[in-house]
Amino acid sequence: MSGNEAVARGAWEAGASVGVGYPGTPSTEVLENLVKYEGVHCEWAPNEKVAAEVAGGASLGGVRALVTMKHVGLNVAADVLYTQSYTGVTGGLVYLVADDPGMHSSQNEQDTRNHGVGARVPVLEPSDSQEALEYTRAAFEISERFDVPVIVRLTTRISHGKGLVTAGSRTEVATRPYERDARKYVMMPGNARVRLRDVAARDEALAAYGSTAEVNRAEERSQSLGVITSGIAYQYVREALPEASVLKLGLTVPLPAQLILDFASRVERVAVVEELDRHLTMRVRALGIDVEEVDLPRRGELSPRIVAEAFGAPPLSRRELVDGLPPRPPLLCPGCPHRGLFYALGKVRAVVTGDIGCYTLGTLPPLNGMDSCVCMGASIGMAHGMDLAGSVERPVVAVIGDSTFAHSGLTGLLHMAYARSEGTVIVLDNRTTAMTGHQGNPVNGVFIDGSDAPAIDLDAVCLALGAGSVRTVDPHDLDATLNVLREETAADHLSVIVSKAPCALLIKDHHDPYAVDEELCTKCGSCVRLGCPAISRDENGRAVIDTATCVGCGQCVQVCRYDAIVGVGPSCDLGGGR
Repeated sequence: MSGNEAVARGAWEAGASVGVGYPGTPSTEVLENLVKYEGVHCEWAPNEKVAAEVAGGASLGGVRALVTMKHVGLNVAADVLYTQSYTGVTGGLVYLVADDPGMHSSQNEQDTRNHGVGARVPVLEPSDSQEALEYTRAAFEISERFDVPVIVRLTTRISHGKGLVTAGSRTEVATRPYERDARKYVMMPGNARVRLRDVAARDEALAAYGSTAEVNRAEERSQSLGVITSGIAYQYVREALPEASVLKLGLTVPLPAQLILDFASRVERVAVVEELDRHLTMRVRALGIDVEEVDLPRRGELSPRIVAEAFGAPPLSRRELVDGLPPRPPLLCPGCPHRGLFYALGKVRAVVTGDIGCYTLGTLPPLNGMDSCVCMGASIGMAHGMDLAGSVERPVVAVIGDSTFAHSGLTGLLHMAYARSEGTVIVLDNRTTAMTGHQGNPVNGVFIDGSDAPAIDLDAVCLALGAGSVRTVDPHDLDATLNVLREETAADHLSVIVSKAPCALLIKDHHDPYAVDEELCTKCGSCVRLGCPAISRDENGRAVIDTATCVGCGQCVQVCRYDAIVGVGPSCDLGGGR
């Protein structure tokens, strides 16, 4: 199982009745696997805050609930988590949060352990798939035993790495009876101040628990070096420093102080190996332990080789890079509808405030179609802010995906209407949450199990929020899209354009590909500037189309002024030119 699959199995074995989350790499597969088990109701929420609220309500109702997200999603859900720490739980409540060291698919790096400290909730860190299953089961027990939400923190290598797992059976957990208790669950200031005393007492109880819990263990080997570590870093330490004694921490928040002090007293030197922030290092030093300074990177992922080099250990063997492989720069897919929209935005020389999604790739050459990208939903507020600055004469346009619009774009549009903005917002509706692997969302009307769900009426919603006009365009029709864009950016009201066409990866029945007539091609490069991976230049500078890649969307035909791109037969019979 992968770590994500193991977490899903662990939640099911623990008797969880509800799973809810928002897709985000590397956490997405947890819920996609949990939904396959019987006895668990799963659903995608429009954002992580809503997901945390749903899971919290399920817990209040007396059942065990799992809520899933990636690290940046916890920022959205933090408002809920920090108060759930005060209210506590009825049924076990577990947050699965996956961090992304090295930012393989994220806009920033974060260390979720910091949220654990801030919210004063326990954080468990599995080191492999087996532990991912076992720790998830344990998290529900800890949650109910100490009346607290629990975070299970994965990182990319744990989420997506696979290992052998010994699975167990499901524990059927009886629903805890709901008992009205306003002093515990209504966090008005007077009640919250009382609950804060309970939180402080719980902190001490959890710290004492950590010093005896099975998830924390000392592995005694050579006494010359003792390494304190957790998560995936434990695997690197074992490979790079096989002779070192290791204190492996599965529960890193709160820190098991007595266990650490005992371990440190038995070794000559103490070092800490951890990814991202120096969470353990600072807190172990605060215990008065002389932690050895090790030259490890503070950002990105570690590896066995990096750990070995930092400690002067014998170098580890590694595979040599293979030369001559073709470069694979990140690009919008062949036939992606967003390409047509960015082409039109370039024609009107728009300043584009962008958002989180695969359309962020539109910022890369040759499209160069985006000026900013910060976080989910930021594009709309930032477009309004740029208008307020008044320093840009070119049209300012916000672009946002359909799922992202449902996630956190609605309030931005509402604010623009409230503030009497005359800006333009474009919702890129490709009928799916594409970047994370085609999950359902409230706009496309697909439930997590693939069944039909109610789809919101984008036009009606945008008009209800205060948009002066809502128009829908097919971004594959370049002229029509450009005309609407020119009209709406010149309008004296808040306008929404819905750029609607399905993600190219959803279309299984493609049109025949196109090819380039070499005699008509003038080498002008108009088609190449679309940035389609199927189009390149040959050794003479003429355009050439890879007919095995072309999906026949026809955007390149529309930009060629010399009729040099022509439709041809099945791709198996053709080259890219003729």
